[in-house]
Amino acid sequence: MRLRGTDGADPIAVQAALPAALDGTAPLALGFEPGPDDVVPEGTAAVIATSGSTGVPKRVVLSAAALRASAAATAERIGSGRWTLALSAGYVAGLQVLVRAHLAGTEPALLEGRFAPGAFVAATRGLGAGPRYTSLVPAQLATLVDAADEREVRAALASYDAVLIGGQALPPVLRERAAEVGARIVRTYGSSETAGGCVYDGAPLDGVRAEAVDCEIRLTGPMLADGYLGDPGLTARAFAVDADGVRWYRTGDAGTVADGRVAVIGRLDNVIVSGGINVSLDRVERAVRSVPGLEGAVVVAVDDERWGQGSAIVAAGPEAEGEALLAAARDRVAAEVGTVARPSRILMLAEVPLLTSGKPDRRAIAALANAR
Repeated sequence: MRLRGTDGADPIAVQAALPAALDGTAPLALGFEPGPDDVVPEGTAAVIATSGSTGVPKRVVLSAAALRASAAATAERIGSGRWTLALSAGYVAGLQVLVRAHLAGTEPALLEGRFAPGAFVAATRGLGAGPRYTSLVPAQLATLVDAADEREVRAALASYDAVLIGGQALPPVLRERAAEVGARIVRTYGSSETAGGCVYDGAPLDGVRAEAVDCEIRLTGPMLADGYLGDPGLTARAFAVDADGVRWYRTGDAGTVADGRVAVIGRLDNVIVSGGINVSLDRVERAVRSVPGLEGAVVVAVDDERWGQGSAIVAAGPEAEGEALLAAARDRVAAEVGTVARPSRILMLAEVPLLTSGKPDRRAIAALANAR
């Protein structure tokens, strides 16, 4: 089957094309323009180009059955109702908002223009009666929480039965602040390869199984992607079949699975060697984000003349506050991770570069940190 190119930045176009995609007659290409050789298996609903925030973008093939299974499992866990689309429909989290609304028989509320508190409030007003849901990335949640002194913003955020948060780690401080203003947060874990979040607040959705093999989290269930378009080698490496014939997705994330609960530590490949010692930058970033004023900070690798590699903090805020924040972050990292893991520098920016998905653009951020 041939793909139909659709502008993922236009939610109305994606919504209009969704019924034919979900019945398998007109699969969508999201995030890229399909070529004449881009042919997909019968039953494909969409091929999504990943953000490529830390590596080469991949094109993930998702069947209609996988998207439907994911949406059904979400409804079973949190309920079914009306959805607000605050993310790009060209990414799996945004696409799934439209899928869930479609399968629930409800009309999604769409934000006008760029994400902002006023736009979120206006979209929320248009939802009507019934259970309400939305999906955000942590940066969007932080924007709303920061504006929650305004009564309308606070009321809108608190009106949702569940606010799904995914795309990156949710700082505990931000979750606490969100709860204080009445937001019902559900932390999700998953990826395009799992048709979106498939683990909610550490518990796999119905039909999903998780295990840790050599410290790597693996996932299986009916929402797994078919693989990567045009890359059978990468598909074989990422999707493994065990001795019982069960197909698993190798996430590349380090973590544990105990008593049915999934705990993610960070990316297996997001490690530097500083003075001969391995340092997980994900652990460093979690510690840094627990410092007031650095909740949205990003930690990246930088060259270090003495130790070979080190890390830098990149955050939004006044440059004058940088040294005090760096000192506080170094103390926190030393206590929680170890002295050798302390970041060596901080870069304060007016805005931290983001991808259209709302995630930090880590490649651009690392380039800025190393250039300074």
